[in-house]
Amino acid sequence: MSFETLHVWKRACSLSCELYQHFSQCTDFGFKDQITRSGLSIPSNIAEGFERGSEKDRKKFLYYAKGSAAELRTQIHIGKQVGFIPVDLADKWYAEVFYIKKMLNTLILQ
Repeated sequence: MSFETLHVWKRACSLSCELYQHFSQCTDFGFKDQITRSGLSIPSNIAEGFERGSEKDRKKFLYYAKGSAAELRTQIHIGKQVGFIPVDLADKWYAEVFYIKKMLNTLILQ
């Protein structure tokens, strides 16, 4: 199985692209860097885990992706509170990250 066929990887890539597009004009470079990096880390760790040679490594990188998802949920929450992310968009992204986390849990348990 290739990571490019995984629904969770595709969704995480789409979310990462949305983050980059939304924050392209953001002048708070610290926040912009942190939120885009955590969003990028999710599909990147999924890909790296699936290209590793062992099941143990695959799961380890899926756990890393899950950790990045938790980091991203935190940053979305803070971004919403400080006004960097509109409430409706933050709620949409938060729900998407939560769903991605559930999909990662399923892969980890396989």
